Amino acid sequence: MFSQIEIDLKKLDNNLKQMTGPRHPILNAAAEHLFKAGGKRIRPSIILLVAKATNNKTELKNEHKRLAEITEIIHTASLLHDDVIDECNTRRGMETVNSEFSNKIAVLAGDFLFAQSSWYLANLNNLEVVKIISKVITDFAEGEVTQGLTNFDTSISMDNYINKSFYKTASLIASSCKASTILNDADLFTQNAFYNYGKHIGLAFQIIDDILDIIGNSTTLGKPAGLDLKNGNLTSPLLFALKESEILNELVEREFSEDGDLKYGIKIIKSTNGIKQATDLAIEHTQTAIKYITGCKESEALNDLKKISEFIINRLN
Repeated sequence: MFSQIEIDLKKLDNNLKQMTGPRHPILNAAAEHLFKAGGKRIRPSIILLVAKATNNKTELKNEHKRLAEITEIIHTASLLHDDVIDECNTRRGMETVNSEFSNKIAVLAGDFLFAQSSWYLANLNNLEVVKIISKVITDFAEGEVTQGLTNFDTSISMDNYINKSFYKTASLIASSCKASTILNDADLFTQNAFYNYGKHIGLAFQIIDDILDIIGNSTTLGKPAGLDLKNGNLTSPLLFALKESEILNELVEREFSEDGDLKYGIKIIKSTNGIKQATDLAIEHTQTAIKYITGCKESEALNDLKKISEFIINRLN
């Protein structure tokens, strides 16, 4: 699916491992630790494909390549902070930075990467792009605070969940998609079309992640399964399942505090329609994403952007 940007993605990987800089050995080692673990690189892939889909030239601009790197740096910085908040010990099959070093180093490394991304962002010399991407970092913080205030709260609505998912995941993809079109001097219609594409692809991606937290295992996830449940992060599969199970409501309200509660809670969710309803919701968002870019000029890159929706849903298989 990403064959046309394969070389660019390899260069991106090399650049990410180098661009943290050697100024402080510990911070550099902490950031590099997570970059070396790799990842799906779905965000920079989308950014590069949007750049190709909205550009008449075959060659990508250097600004697009740097935007893709900035997007991955911001995402990685948010993971460093997430792992501290969630007390997560493994990520991408490796020890997390907070586990390998300390919580303090992980938070500082995350701050360092956010600052580094801001520096590279400013050097794009495009004020509109700077404004759009800078807002994402605010959204991350708002999403984390919202999540923290609603832990184990069975009264939260699906709208609350979608809004939180936007702040934590979809905002970065949506804003980066729009920024990619701006760097190509695209008109406002095209900018908004790809912003909405990124928004709904991001929401679908988060929903599938939340389903995998329930049905996956530590080997396939690269992190402990059931972590969201354990931390009281009520996701779509759980919210749908709560409507069918009074016992599940009781388990959440006592915060899975008794032995076997978490395992029993996962079993209950799997026995309800929660997984199917959450999957249907993710599919709905991928279909909405595709609708937004259907009227755009046909190209190989546009077709690959449409295929990403299938890739996201197929993560469940």
